[in-house]
Amino acid sequence: MKTVRDFDVANKRVLVRCDFNVPLSETGEILDDFRIKKTIPTIEYLLGKGAKIILMSHLGRPEGKVVEEFRLTPVQDKLTEYLDISVAKAPDCIGAEIEKWTKGMRSGETLLLENLRFYKEEEENDENFAKELSKLGDIYINDAFGASHRAHASIAGITKFLPSAGGLLLEKEIEVLTSLLKNPQKPLVAVIGGKKVEDKAGVVDKISKTADLVLVSGLIEKEIKEKSLEFKYPNKIIGPVDEIGGGKDVGPETIRLFREKIMQAKTVFWSGPLGKIEDEEFAGGTKALAQAIIESKAYSVAGGGETMEFVNKLGLGEKFSHLSTGGGAMLEFLSGKSLPGLEALE
Repeated sequence: MKTVRDFDVANKRVLVRCDFNVPLSETGEILDDFRIKKTIPTIEYLLGKGAKIILMSHLGRPEGKVVEEFRLTPVQDKLTEYLDISVAKAPDCIGAEIEKWTKGMRSGETLLLENLRFYKEEEENDENFAKELSKLGDIYINDAFGASHRAHASIAGITKFLPSAGGLLLEKEIEVLTSLLKNPQKPLVAVIGGKKVEDKAGVVDKISKTADLVLVSGLIEKEIKEKSLEFKYPNKIIGPVDEIGGGKDVGPETIRLFREKIMQAKTVFWSGPLGKIEDEEFAGGTKALAQAIIESKAYSVAGGGETMEFVNKLGLGEKFSHLSTGGGAMLEFLSGKSLPGLEALE
């Protein structure tokens, strides 16, 4: 796969697909800007090389119509703050006016397009929509690992029309997750929590091949039993031994057991909470888990929206070796599925 470093971007319009799908408060403030921060190195690299930068992303689920609360203005403000330059925002993401704007840009200027999902054609991977987007750049860069499991126009369709490559964040994500599957430092302990066992079953199965142990939350274990799911290495999978609140969190014995296993690890992979973390009363198990991972001094990789927000809220984000921007994309990658966004770049 080519990366942004393989192109001469000086004075070129570089169209960058970012993942600025950040959680917002009811008043429209960004609750966690982790995903924005993670794309800054790619943007700074392009600024340093004298590119004309056009950024695009989706936000929320406006379902193909203009929804005021999903405009990208809060993202524009954060980008201006982090890059310490003026970032303009277009009122739309396609059209003759926007194309003219991009053609008049000077080297080092940055423009943010409006929410791609204001058009239903984005999620439909409509070829004409992808073509319209492609008119805004000379080179396309995908830096949206977290959205690369979607076959959408700005991710999979657009590569037909422009020379394309991955951004620095996308490259890092692939590197870290590939080495986790292929050559991690052992022992490797994986912790799989949260709900939606159908999303996680493939990962549990695939990672148990490489991992020495896979620790699962009560909800996952319950669904594994209810659905009579079978795994290739069932003896490596350990569930909770006690719980509190009728399964809303793991109990003290489980925390002790999980902690003991994590302390022996050289590599830890974690996705999904152990309990109902939105309720402070049932967040104890997940807090203890995060603490144990950091104390273990193991190479630690964590990911998934809930996990990421929780870790950042505790102020522990910086202490993990790698926090992935992908939730579904990360799980699909680790399950061995091919991601449309990455396939399109091959």
